[in-house]
Parts: sequence; structure tokens; C-alpha cells
Amino acid sequence: MRPTGYRSLLVILLAVIATSAGRARAAEYFPPPDREGGWRTAQGAAQARDLAGMDAARLDQAYDLTQRCTQNGGLIVVRHGYLVFERYFGRAHRNANPDMASTGKAYTSIACGIMLHEFHDKIPDGLDTKVFTEKYLPEAFPLDDPRKANITLGQLLCMTAGYNGEGGSPVGMVLGKMVPGKPAPGQNIHDLDMSSIRVPLWTEPGAGYSYSSPAPHIASMVLRRVTGMELQDYIRERLANPMGWGDWGYCLHRGDYVMPHANGAGSIAVHATDALRFGYCLLHNGKWNDKQLVPPDYLALCNKPSPYNPHCPFTLQFENNSDGHVAGAPRDAFYKSGAGGFGIFIVPSLDLVIYKMGGNNGQYDPALTGLPQDFKYDGSRDDWKPIPRTPFNEGSMGGDDGLRRVLEMVSAAVISPSPS
Repeated sequence: MRPTGYRSLLVILLAVIATSAGRARAAEYFPPPDREGGWRTAQGAAQARDLAGMDAARLDQAYDLTQRCTQNGGLIVVRHGYLVFERYFGRAHRNANPDMASTGKAYTSIACGIMLHEFHDKIPDGLDTKVFTEKYLPEAFPLDDPRKANITLGQLLCMTAGYNGEGGSPVGMVLGKMVPGKPAPGQNIHDLDMSSIRVPLWTEPGAGYSYSSPAPHIASMVLRRVTGMELQDYIRERLANPMGWGDWGYCLHRGDYVMPHANGAGSIAVHATDALRFGYCLLHNGKWNDKQLVPPDYLALCNKPSPYNPHCPFTLQFENNSDGHVAGAPRDAFYKSGAGGFGIFIVPSLDLVIYKMGGNNGQYDPALTGLPQDFKYDGSRDDWKPIPRTPFNEGSMGGDDGLRRVLEMVSAAVISPSPS
């Protein structure tokens, strides 16, 4: 008989081997399409803890906050490849196709990253390419501002092309300092391409950051020219089909008018579990099963300070936490928000993807996409109103405040480290 100490060592060794094998399998897991069974799930508090390393009670708290943020919405969380939390309220539903607003800018960026790799010969300078040329944007000529000739693709995707910011009180950033702007005409959905191109510059290209939707739409116009495909078709072939998305589209229907091109600035409409697939692909360095869908070198730039934007932590259409401004989240977290309280979050160090749904009733109008929405809604949130914030409660945290707080709360629900 072998000594007891040897047996103990053998048991420990086998446990380590089993754990390592389990972690390898977790790292290689990719969910089949929902129509074929979908995500594996961690059900109940015990599985949430043992399989996903998360505290179910804290996830419930994050969901409670989510319900206070918007009229409609949901919280869906994946960790270690397990769907560990999925709840909705109002008109939100797993198979809803709401207008995700500016969350769609992330999809435009990733499509551009794929384009730069696939069509390198057509755009060899990559993000450094000055795109206001006859080759890439012939419709922009004659230029209405000679400074636009110096705008690069990287600046468009980092909101530093100099385009005027949005809204009645636009704000710019110059090396971390806020600069008030002046309102200017923005996008016109009835002439999306030319209205985007003609938005005035508020500063020299590269000299400041201002959140301006025309910029990523112009990037999508470059993609259209380089690939010879519509943005929606390119995303379908390069991302949606390989991942097995369900019904999805863009909100092209605006009353009696049908937009001829998807808006690179947003309004994509995908199922909740497919938004998670998109984030999960990014979490896995652009890989899906045995295919490299997104170039890893492009993804490596998305959660770091960018040479195209020295002014604030916004890189390639993703807000990143490299400066720690979201105090309760890891510094490698990056995400994209959208009007109405939508947000997709990727946290590599925690092996975590979060999708927060939001939106008002209008964003759930099926006429926007023309896709059928075959689930019932009880009308319980139609009269919802935000709760005012007081010294005794945080009220209804809308916008980016609510998104960042949800990121912090879900991160705090993690109770075991990621696989090594």
C-alpha cells in the first residue's frame, strides 16, 4: 500500500487536472443558436455560485436598480459561458427587437475592424486613412470645409474628427477639460449620408472630442464603399450568421419613409441573447467556435486609451474604464451605451458579459423594423414614471449614471476569480 500522504497528493493532483480541464472546456464553449437550445444556464443560487461564481442575491439587487432606470428593460448576464441571470420588465423580452439606439455604434465599429483586415489591400493605411477622398467618399466633394480632408477613419470612430456634438447644448473635451459648444444641424434621416457629411466642424480634426453621431455613420459609408456591401448585409454575413442570431435588423421604417441605408450611428435591433453573443465574441478576442470573426488586434484597442483620442476614455465607439472613472468596475471593462438606457458591457478580467436593456414604449414599436413581435405585454409599465432622487434614495438612475451603476453592481456580484 502507498502511504497516506501519497494518496492525498494524488487526490489533489487529480482535482487540479479536473479543474483545469473544466476551465479549458469553459473557455472553448460557445452557445448554439436559441433555436437549437441556446445558452447553457446556471439556475438557482447554488449553480450561480458553483458554475458562474456569482452571488444571486447581488444580481437581484442589480436588477432592482435596472427596473428603476427605465420604463422597459431587462438585465441579462453571462459569466464563464453560463447564462446566470435573465429577467425583463415592461415591453422588453428575450425575443424583442427594440431600437437599441447608439448601442449600434459598437456594431459599426466592429464591422469596420473586420473590414480593415479583410480588405487591407483597399485601405492599407487602416485607421490612419484619410477618408475624405474621391476613393472613399466621392459624395463628399466638393468639400464644404477644407479641414475635412485631414479626417482619418480612426478619428471618426473615436469621435475626434472635429464634428459638432449633438443636442441643444453640445459639449466637447480637450485633453480632459470640458469645452461648451454651440448647437448645429445634425443628421436628417431623409438624407442620412449627405446630412452627416455636411455637419460642421467645431474644431480641427484630432483637436478635441465631441459625441457626434454623423462620425460613425460616415465610417459606415466608407465601409459601404470598400466592401461593396450595405452595413446590415456585412454584419449579417460576418457576425450574425456565424453566431446564429435570431431575427434582427435595423430600424429603417420611419413612418411612411424607409431609409435606404442603415444608420452607422445606431438603431440596430437584435434579440437580448444575441446581444450577449456579440459581447461574448468580443470577450473571446473575436473568436466564435473555430472561426476568427473579429481581428484580435482591433479588439485589443477597444478598452485602452487611443492615440486617436487623447481627450477622454472613448475608443473605437466604446467607453473604456482605463482611467478608473467607473470606480467599482475593473479597469479593463469597456462598453457602449444607447439612448433609453441600453448598454452592452464586456469585462475580460472577470470573464463577464452584461446586457442591460432599456427604452421607452416607442423604441419597442415593431413597425420600426417590420419584424413580428409574437409575445404578449400586460401594459403594467405604461404609466411608469421616474422616481425623483432625494437625499434618502438614489431614485431612478437614468442614462449613463444608471448604466455605470449596473456595471458596478454586477461586478460586485462576482465571488470567485476568473479561470486562469
